[in-house]
Amino acid sequence: MAALFGALVYPAAGQLAVLHIQAIEGEGAVNAAGSHNSRPLVVEVTDETGKPVEGASVSFHLPEEGPGGSFGNGLRTDVTVTDAHGRAYFHTMLLNRTPGRFAIRIVASKEQARAGMVSFQYIAEPKNGSAAAASPTSSSNSGPSFMHGPLKWVVLAVLAGGAAAAGALVAGKSSSAASAVSSPTATSTSASGISIGGPFLTVGKP
Repeated sequence: MAALFGALVYPAAGQLAVLHIQAIEGEGAVNAAGSHNSRPLVVEVTDETGKPVEGASVSFHLPEEGPGGSFGNGLRTDVTVTDAHGRAYFHTMLLNRTPGRFAIRIVASKEQARAGMVSFQYIAEPKNGSAAAASPTSSSNSGPSFMHGPLKWVVLAVLAGGAAAAGALVAGKSSSAASAVSSPTATSTSASGISIGGPFLTVGKP
């Protein structure tokens, strides 16, 4: 009769059986579009007893498309190790300009033990209206809107023409008055002295 044998594999003495990982800083951070991350993301790795695990490898993975960005190395993946407190950090991340929520996948491993989690961050919507507020036209207008642009020259031309016409009219009236004074027909024979009437000035005899 055939015998069946099985073997149970236990971790070697001193090896980790379980890892736990959690974000302790930077979770849910809101970042400006096209900028660097507003604060670092910090995770903590512990064993099954809650003791910090030093020297664990921790990898961070950004999305391939949509909201996200790249790490300081120019890639979407960065790897670091935990310190004596079981903590791993990444400080530099350049966000793209696609607003919305994105997930950072995080995997910790040491020896045969592994643990993973997902941390969510956000890229804020860009602010609108800044270009309109900075327009020099809105702050430099000193008159009605029709006085700016090509129509301004038409108005100035009309005004200039009106001024010329008015000058010609005044000149015409002046010459008419001069001719009227010197004209013999404008002389009055009245003996009443000086009289002013109509558009003429008459000088009589003393």
